[in-house]
Amino acid sequence: MVKTRAAATPRPSAAAAAAAGGGAAAITTAGKISFRSRKIVKSTPAKGKSVATARTVLSPPLSALSSPGELAAALSHLHTADPLLSAVIASTDAPAFISSPSRPAFHSLAHSILHQQLAPSAAAAIYARFLALLPAAADPDAAVVNPAAVLALSAADLRAIGVSARKAAYLHDLAGRFSAGELSDSAVAAMDEAALLAELTKVKGVGEWTVHMFMIFSLHRPDVLPSGDLGVRKGVQELYRLPALPKPEEMAALCERWRPYRSVGAWYMWRLMESKGAAAKKAKSNAIAYLPSTQVWLRGGMHNAGVAALESMDAADITNEASL
Repeated sequence: MVKTRAAATPRPSAAAAAAAGGGAAAITTAGKISFRSRKIVKSTPAKGKSVATARTVLSPPLSALSSPGELAAALSHLHTADPLLSAVIASTDAPAFISSPSRPAFHSLAHSILHQQLAPSAAAAIYARFLALLPAAADPDAAVVNPAAVLALSAADLRAIGVSARKAAYLHDLAGRFSAGELSDSAVAAMDEAALLAELTKVKGVGEWTVHMFMIFSLHRPDVLPSGDLGVRKGVQELYRLPALPKPEEMAALCERWRPYRSVGAWYMWRLMESKGAAAKKAKSNAIAYLPSTQVWLRGGMHNAGVAALESMDAADITNEASL
């Protein structure tokens, strides 16, 4: 029987969630987490003018984790299919995937690009300045992050708010593909996982990891296995007591029993490593609190022997790879 607790935010880790960015179908509080060169005719709206923009919202597919009953079915399946994972589920607050409010695919992917390889606080500051550059919308709920608005920004505009030259090129490439019709919100929502991976990785700056995060946290696809994610790989190693970190190509076989809900299994691997890291930090803190104040001379300086020993301990590394 699934243990019921207050819903927790489904996120990979702080870094991964930030990288995944503001997704189309939001998750409780986490970041939500997309090109051949061609000439684009830019229509530049005058800055400061109010621009009315139609809001295109991604409708979650029937199999989305935000669909009624889908998450309960996923938890029931995982409880039965994997006894070891069942124990983790029973001791962890369940994820809560929410279908609204939602963001269009373009907005989510632009958000993801801006957050890549940055600390969450720095990424949030740059993203706020990015939004301030865009024309105001007549409708406060309308999406102002759209291809036309991004194409109207020059590389110099983006550089002035702290966006790197490379990321500025990524944003323009993404906007160009959407503007040219190579990608669209409706097309993205209709693609299966293989097609999404093939199409979105054509965009400069968007790699497999970014697409996986977008599929899980924006589209709420139920059966995505981010096999290259370090946190998920470490979680699988911990769960199955493997002697070595599984390679990305080994992950499919190890997680086969989770099908068709590997996204949820991956979510619990992040939580497993978070809880391990928190437990290690607490144990270290408690040990320091009760250490005697024995001091030793070391290379001309005073050091607390016990504290120095503890500080050399390896904490659990739950950081996800920042591969794009």
